[in-house]
Amino acid sequence: MGDPKVERSNNWLRSLSTSSHELEALSTQGLQVVESQKGFIRCNFIVSDNISDADGNWYVGAMATLIDDVGAAAVYSLAGEVRVSVDFNISIFSAAKLQEEVEIEAKVVGEKETITSVLIEVRKKDGGQVIALGKQWMASHNKSRL
Repeated sequence: MGDPKVERSNNWLRSLSTSSHELEALSTQGLQVVESQKGFIRCNFIVSDNISDADGNWYVGAMATLIDDVGAAAVYSLAGEVRVSVDFNISIFSAAKLQEEVEIEAKVVGEKETITSVLIEVRKKDGGQVIALGKQWMASHNKSRL
């Protein structure tokens, strides 16, 4: 059996596709966890028509939501709790189109006391072209850790 924190993190991420928050549910629907360990998660995702515009481009808001959630799952797998984003930056380099498969990889790159840094990379599955890079700082909202 795997690490309990990693398993809880994966279950939390999978549960988001049935969330009552419509944008979050649509943004994570169909997400597949491919690999996960403490502080790291890799997922595959196919851009659906529910999250693309009339030109077939992946909505930036839906992409940002997915980047935030996968980054949070990587932090959760290490910290054992869902943390809140306190700084979130995304650089977008190219578009992803309707029915295009992408890979999202998040890894924790720093941790100090109650704050954790995670780097999230979104690439086209075919060819590996970088679509977006996310940098995120997350803090514990657990008052016993403050």
